[in-house]
Amino acid sequence: MTPLLEVRELTVRYSGRRRADPMLAVDRVSFEVRAGETLALVGESGCGKSSTAAAVLRLRRADGGEVRFDGVDLASLDKAALRRLRPSLQPVFQDPYGSLSPRLRVRDAIAEPLRVQGRWDPATGPARVAELLDLVKLDQSLAGRLPRELSGGQCQRVGIARALASEPRLLVLDEPVTALDPSIRAGVITLLTELQKDLGLAYLFICHDLRLVEHVADRIAVMQHGRIIETGNTADLFANPSASYTRELLAAVPSLEKFPIR
Repeated sequence: MTPLLEVRELTVRYSGRRRADPMLAVDRVSFEVRAGETLALVGESGCGKSSTAAAVLRLRRADGGEVRFDGVDLASLDKAALRRLRPSLQPVFQDPYGSLSPRLRVRDAIAEPLRVQGRWDPATGPARVAELLDLVKLDQSLAGRLPRELSGGQCQRVGIARALASEPRLLVLDEPVTALDPSIRAGVITLLTELQKDLGLAYLFICHDLRLVEHVADRIAVMQHGRIIETGNTADLFANPSASYTRELLAAVPSLEKFPIR
């Protein structure tokens, strides 16, 4: 089966203090995500995970390699073609408050993608927003609230609903529960698992916590210093990690038994 997302030899550099001395953040990274599966990209802070996610989403231009979505090279698309494709490839960010406009009420934040994409219908739009609130298990009474009136977990569910408004095929989840309390984290992970099953979504799940992705990922790619050093099925990687860095990550992270994912 052709992968939904193919990343080949992806390279990202950031300018240093001197033009001749750029920092290599992502070094010839390759991976793929198939329809309906979760690939977790795991590693310590600063290893290049979020830079990889930004390049996949075309939030920044890559300096080398290619990103293909459903067989289409994103770098080959002009602005109009990229705009048409973007609804299929949606982000959910780490900061549940920072990712929402403080001036938009919940219903308007969820409706915003439909307005931007020219798909907002005043007759059916409110019902679609209500449907999306139900989908992420938020009470309809929250529709008129501002982000500051919500908890972090509620804000992240609004962010997920906003992403789902575009009817995506792939979500790029960049540390989607890191900023949440552990007890709230479990509920959001459970929601994402249920949404994937019900909607057939694929996930690129960016995370620094191997113990967390053990519960949600079909496959794991371990990243260190801008490179992927090991990739494997989740069960195989946990049972027999080949890289010493992966073994160190597994040994360093506490168990999630206190807050099980169900």
